[in-house]
Amino acid sequence: MIRVLHHVQLAMPAGHEDEAQAFYEGILGIPRVAKPANLERRGGCWFRSPTVEVHLGVEAPFSPARKAHPAFLVEDLAGFRERLALAGFDVVDDEPLEGYDRFYTSDPFGNRIELLRPPNAGDGG
Repeated sequence: MIRVLHHVQLAMPAGHEDEAQAFYEGILGIPRVAKPANLERRGGCWFRSPTVEVHLGVEAPFSPARKAHPAFLVEDLAGFRERLALAGFDVVDDEPLEGYDRFYTSDPFGNRIELLRPPNAGDGG
């Protein structure tokens, strides 16, 4: 039986770890953590909070995930919308999903990211 999702891995181009950190840690708020020494040589970077873990692995040739995506349940959807827009990231509304307010954005490499929350959760949107 599956107990919990340990992490999701997305692809990134080689040599862009600083951009990944600026987005995943700086904007989404998921702290960067050190990769195990035996995996560090591969490039990429890992991000981990108490409830979320995202690995970015180098892929060559690189191709972003434009349909497949992680969906992050957040507390302040309006705050993320504003933070992403101010940082120059597109925010894309989609068809309603029963039980959630949501939008999509893309990381610096074009990987699709969904942010969502139950409506009326107290943050104003």
